[in-house]
Amino acid sequence: MHVEAQRHFAEGHEIVLIGHKGHPEVVGTMGQLPVGAITLIETIEDARRFEPRDPQTLAFVTQTTLSVDDTREIVTALQQRFPAINGPHKEDICYATTNRQEAIKAVAPEVDAMIVVGSPNSSNSLRPVEVAERAGCKIAMLVDRAADIDWARFEGIKSLGVSAGASAPEKLVDEVIEAFAQRYDIKVEARVTAKENIAFNIPRELRTIEAAVAR
Repeated sequence: MHVEAQRHFAEGHEIVLIGHKGHPEVVGTMGQLPVGAITLIETIEDARRFEPRDPQTLAFVTQTTLSVDDTREIVTALQQRFPAINGPHKEDICYATTNRQEAIKAVAPEVDAMIVVGSPNSSNSLRPVEVAERAGCKIAMLVDRAADIDWARFEGIKSLGVSAGASAPEKLVDEVIEAFAQRYDIKVEARVTAKENIAFNIPRELRTIEAAVAR
């Protein structure tokens, strides 16, 4: 998002940033450009009230950890009002976040309850809980780890979905599953909705250093 915002600013665009006030990514992106270069849009209502200086030179970027559905609705509202608005060169929403949300939408209608493992301070952990609720899951809870589970809420359930924020360690997910195994007879089934096979290239500077060390 930082790079996209810089590109739009260099091209003379007024920038709309879809995100949440106070989020580190938002603070960093807005702080790298002059005051007034970026307007923060948090809701559809914000998008409907926003008045740009020039609709013909408008561009948007998105906080990468936002809910895919929330972002899509806000982007649509902006595009309806400002058809000439420029978008990112590539999808800003992190692929890991997108994949997890798509998996939750597939599983949530089929289970009695859903647990998302992750920090309450992390957007990419909070949003999946909302996604599960919107998909029809009556009980959806965010826990940092197994010790935080409110067991009273899971009395009488027959099926449970477990997911995690993109930055949550896998060992915490295993910890939650083990906690349920100690209280219930469980059968674990993995649901695959997407395979993550994206490779990230090492920056050129580091490749040069690596080659020098290899010699």
